[in-house]
Amino acid sequence: MTDAPRTRRRRTGLVAAVALSALLALYVWLVGVRAVQLMGTGEPVGVALGVAFLVAPLLVLALIVREWLLALDVQRMADALAAAGELPVDDLPRSPGGRVDRAAARAAFEPHRERVDASPDDWRAWYHLAFAYDAAGDRSRARAALRTASRLHRGRPTRTELP
Repeated sequence: MTDAPRTRRRRTGLVAAVALSALLALYVWLVGVRAVQLMGTGEPVGVALGVAFLVAPLLVLALIVREWLLALDVQRMADALAAAGELPVDDLPRSPGGRVDRAAARAAFEPHRERVDASPDDWRAWYHLAFAYDAAGDRSRARAALRTASRLHRGRPTRTELP
């Protein structure tokens, strides 16, 4: 694949993520305004509802910020791996419909898992393990491995995330 389509696809994904985040921010702001208005009534039910409605948008904002920070760090890790020539390569066999052959993905998974076992403090190993989990179809463990890679990349101590 040439660089132009890859850059265009990355830019389209970024624009979509920013647009969705902006819509969520607008929603959170509108709910927050209504929550403050409810609390301003002074009525016990209004205050209780206002507090409840204010907690939900704050939780949403915290989750959005958390995901954006992870995305930014994953991009920094990908850039560092690309500069070192260590970016994961997706060369797994696929069906005519484009689905990854699960048996091949599971077979390709083991070397990455062994690398993490041998070097649990190496963010590069966790990054590669995350993409191996993703290819094998285990998205929750892939995300956990990316979070571990991100913590290690930022120099924060980590605990073993995966069994």
